[in-house]
Amino acid sequence: MIYIILSIFCSVTVAVLLKLAKRYEISIVQAVSVNYFAALILCFLFFKPDISSVSVSAPWPIYIALAILLPGIFLILAASIRNMGIVKTDIAQRLSLFIPILASYFVFQENFNSLKIIGLIIGFPAIFLTFLKKPTEAKKDGSWIYPVGVFLGFGVIDVLFKQIALFKALPYTTSLFTIFCLAFIVSLIIVVALALLKKIKIQPINLVCGLILGLFNFGNILFYMKAHKALVENPSTVFAAMNLGVIVFGSLVGVIIFKEKLNKLNYIGIILALIAVIIITLSQNAVR
Repeated sequence: MIYIILSIFCSVTVAVLLKLAKRYEISIVQAVSVNYFAALILCFLFFKPDISSVSVSAPWPIYIALAILLPGIFLILAASIRNMGIVKTDIAQRLSLFIPILASYFVFQENFNSLKIIGLIIGFPAIFLTFLKKPTEAKKDGSWIYPVGVFLGFGVIDVLFKQIALFKALPYTTSLFTIFCLAFIVSLIIVVALALLKKIKIQPINLVCGLILGLFNFGNILFYMKAHKALVENPSTVFAAMNLGVIVFGSLVGVIIFKEKLNKLNYIGIILALIAVIIITLSQNAVR
């Protein structure tokens, strides 16, 4: 259980760091780029990927898609936390699991049991209610688009990573290392282009913050994988504890520490989100 707790802590810490970035005027695009550099180094040290086994037969279209999506969605994640807060963004990220579930039904022809259908039915109102603002606030901006981007983006990323997991010719960790390398290259190109256009200024503080961000981002992945290995016969336990833990812990941090304001409908959305995750977790072990 310690691995699940550490993974939850790392996940919420990433959100906290992105929340603090605005206060301390940290360049998110620079931090995200360095984050992937840190992640690929840590991936190399901990997973010892067999780089020589990567060949032209590898699923390069998926690798490239993820290399573009990962830094892009990371920037949207930062914008969502900045504009909508940790609570709503964490819930958007966690409920993005609905997209791979729907993909498994419509694309991969997986049969659904009644519990999974109920979970989805409860989950979609949860998304709507969590993002909902008062009418007077909603007219001021379109910041709701950011958590929607997080929801859709992480959902698509999850589907692509599941495709990577099905590619048995390469170890998953080797594919992960390759994706981190490509994501770093893509994000570095963006940083260099913005620097040349004088849109940003390269500063050491952004590099340091990026390393810290990368440490916790990788920690989330590492401990989540270790949790699955430690509880190999109970994957649904890891799934439930991770998603519920991030929603609850993230909500507490957002409301108590950062004083994020939620209305009654938002709280109802959070409760529905927790119920949806529990029901979907139960559906994993239900007899079809």
